[in-house]
Amino acid sequence: MAVCIAVIAKENYPLYIRSTPTENELKFHYMVHTSLDVVDEKISAMGKALVDQRELYLGLLYPTEDYKVYGYVTNSKVKFVMVVDSSNTALRDNEIRSMFRKLHNSYTDVMCNPFYNPGDRIQSRAFDNMVTSMMIQVC
Repeated sequence: MAVCIAVIAKENYPLYIRSTPTENELKFHYMVHTSLDVVDEKISAMGKALVDQRELYLGLLYPTEDYKVYGYVTNSKVKFVMVVDSSNTALRDNEIRSMFRKLHNSYTDVMCNPFYNPGDRIQSRAFDNMVTSMMIQVC
């Protein structure tokens, strides 16, 4: 189960952040922003290989005692960060990938909305419902 999902713009400001236990919201914001350094390192390490092989999933960015942080980057350099509870050992890597694919498809739907200005915060009800369903259940 994901406890925090964030969409970060190319310029590293948040477009969307949602976390389930609201009392730890600041902690999750901090985790998301610290993971951006790891995302940048992984992207620069891949270099041109990222463009050639089109592997958007970055994998496990860093584990903490209570949570694991995963990353995904789109072709337009928009970053998706997902914080997952470490106690959930049943969650496999391919399930995380499918969750990121769902998130990317929903993000694409938001971008295709003619009333959405790219770079603004995401306030789509459909996107919010999809994120809520990802937080409640696994795939």
